[in-house]
Amino acid sequence: MTRTFLFGGHSFEVAGDAALYWPEHKMLVVSDLHLEKASAYAAGGQMLPPYDSLATLEQVAALVRQFRPATVISLGDNFHDTDGERRLQGSAAALLQQLVTSVRWIWVTGNHDPDVQGHWGGEAVESLPCGNVIFRHEALGEEEGPEISGHFHPKFRQAVRGRHVSRRCFVRSARKLVMPAFGALTGGLDVRDPALIAAFACSDAEKIEALVPTRDGIALFNVPASPALAK
Repeated sequence: MTRTFLFGGHSFEVAGDAALYWPEHKMLVVSDLHLEKASAYAAGGQMLPPYDSLATLEQVAALVRQFRPATVISLGDNFHDTDGERRLQGSAAALLQQLVTSVRWIWVTGNHDPDVQGHWGGEAVESLPCGNVIFRHEALGEEEGPEISGHFHPKFRQAVRGRHVSRRCFVRSARKLVMPAFGALTGGLDVRDPALIAAFACSDAEKIEALVPTRDGIALFNVPASPALAK
């Protein structure tokens, strides 16, 4: 089985279970890292294991070693809050600096970190066009061209042999591709959730698919294109 699929007239490869590789441009794409989420929760009195940033960046580093991209794009909510960029320290900060000096690294700003500056390196943008594809954090209904975004943390949930299985997934229509969250402590939104379906701005006749990475390929599942039917 293959882990490649077509979108916007281009061939993409699922990298790991939550990233994309675009061979045509030697580009690795991740979304919703939410670095320093644990420290943000700790500041509010809710203690989580403080290793999420390092764990997330180690997974990114593994994909960089595997695919050897020229460019890495991080599609927004790179840090869990506007102060997360400053709080990053220690081994996580050292690894991030190593990553951003080894490739061209682009931070797309998100709703959690609209003021990301690239303190540890890289360049910050609101959106990024590449050929006929536009990269941004949150899907825009009026965008007519191929668009790749994040924000919704999509997950595919299904009952299998009496138990519920939940997997990170990509969601695709003819014009839009929404990526799963990459971060170690990120949750997820069911692919049938009306908020996610509405972001695709599809008619009932249009097709939306959940692309669920498997060990050897990609499993495809149809998703109702109408928010009313998705409830």
